[in-house]
Amino acid sequence: MSADIAIAQFRFLERLLLVHGHWCYRRISMMIFYFFYKNIAFGFTLFWFEAYASFSGQPAYNDWYMSLYNVFFTSLPVIALGVFDQDIPARLCLQYPLLYQEGVHGMLFSWMHILGWMLNGVISSIFIFFFTTNSVLHQAFRRDGHVIDFEVLGVMMYTCVIWTVNCQMALFVNYFTWIHHFVIWGSIAFSYVFLLVYGAMSPIISTTAYQVLVEACAPSPFYWLATLLIVVSTLLPNFMYRAFQIQFHPTYHDIIQRRNLEGSETNFCGAESQKGTARMKDKLGDQEPLLAQ
Repeated sequence: MSADIAIAQFRFLERLLLVHGHWCYRRISMMIFYFFYKNIAFGFTLFWFEAYASFSGQPAYNDWYMSLYNVFFTSLPVIALGVFDQDIPARLCLQYPLLYQEGVHGMLFSWMHILGWMLNGVISSIFIFFFTTNSVLHQAFRRDGHVIDFEVLGVMMYTCVIWTVNCQMALFVNYFTWIHHFVIWGSIAFSYVFLLVYGAMSPIISTTAYQVLVEACAPSPFYWLATLLIVVSTLLPNFMYRAFQIQFHPTYHDIIQRRNLEGSETNFCGAESQKGTARMKDKLGDQEPLLAQ
């Protein structure tokens, strides 16, 4: 019979399952979650804008902004996550085989996690849209007294979305390489290059994006300050939730990650580890043979 993977000796199956099986399960799960998150965060800003504009049909973003969002500005980071991320070193995956049961029992890729990431995307879109609109609603945007128009508002929201979804990815990457840094920060930088080049084209081609970044957004300190504050505010709720969970309700996986960072993985004992193991066993059932180290 044909197979996708061939092993020379049966003993190699241990590393294939416990190490690469665990890594691939978490990589694919996080990649799918992130796809849900980034598209919901982007799509719902369009919905809030349409509701704000009384569903007049006026788009919030230029057509090319929407076309290139998933092609150039948010695609490479999620690919890097799905290929290179390693949440726990290989030696610990072999040392604690109970981690493999996360995939067998679908503990990570579940409806609860999917809905949680979808909710995170909706919350991010709410923060981005309402913080952006309310920050520029009743004040001049430039020194000459001009107030903001929908072209500038669209660029502000667009850059905030790109910054937010890429920084969210940076917060969830466990194993940074130069490739991760290149694709995450490079995607953000390339979005500004695109706004600059596309806006410099003829108004017949660039339409609503003509010179928006150069003449309206970039010269305004408020644009850069608002982008920073909105992105930080949008990332903060999920960051605080995750920090609270790791600190007060850690999973078996979280405890092993923390011990690895502290350099004390060889002494995996104490009340904290017992609680994490008990929580894991409650979900899996009796798995005592797998706990033998």
